[in-house]
Amino acid sequence: MNRGKNVIRYCRVHVSGRVQGVGFRMATRAEARRLGLRGYAENLSDGRVEVLMLGENEAVRALLGWLEQGPPAAYVSDVKRLAVGPVPEELPAGFEIR
Repeated sequence: MNRGKNVIRYCRVHVSGRVQGVGFRMATRAEARRLGLRGYAENLSDGRVEVLMLGENEAVRALLGWLEQGPPAAYVSDVKRLAVGPVPEELPAGFEIR
């Protein structure tokens, strides 16, 4: 299987723990932009954060690893990868906070 840098990958995850009200979405956006990813970070009503990302395989893997820890004020208890379907049409050109 080709895990090269240029392979484009789409991933959607839900991050649980103390991830709202601690700058988690802003820090995720900064890290995603640094990695050159498209997508968004959005608070969910149940206290989790949804992160959708699209970009080079290595960059997606790097953000997934970063999400396991998050920013210093956060406490991440779980990062659950969701079933991957088609890339949503409304995907932003960059990475945004919703």
